[in-house]
Amino acid sequence: MPIADRLEKQRTLRDWLRWQLDQAERTIRELEAQQEQERRRREVARREMSWKVLPSRAVEGHPVLHRGNCSTAKNMPSLLSKEEVRMTFEEFPELEMCDLCAPWGSLGIDKPPAHQGRRP
Repeated sequence: MPIADRLEKQRTLRDWLRWQLDQAERTIRELEAQQEQERRRREVARREMSWKVLPSRAVEGHPVLHRGNCSTAKNMPSLLSKEEVRMTFEEFPELEMCDLCAPWGSLGIDKPPAHQGRRP
């Protein structure tokens, strides 16, 4: 086979390999984006099924229970499980619930009277 033909075949192979590499890189970017979206969905779901307790701002006040995704409690880093919320109610029977995020619904309990806690 003449050198010119071999050279043309190698150039064609190089161009095809570049195309293949571009395809693989695009697929990797798409998969990474999907993976990030899935991670965000899992985090949102975790927050929706968790709760937070904010300490009282007033000396005579009571701590307030929020859902994990409540904008009022967004700066609180730790999330509580349902069992931890029950333990919190035992420790703080006067625990109040946020009217904005309505945590009683996710705990499966009736809405408590105004300014009073309710055990799950």
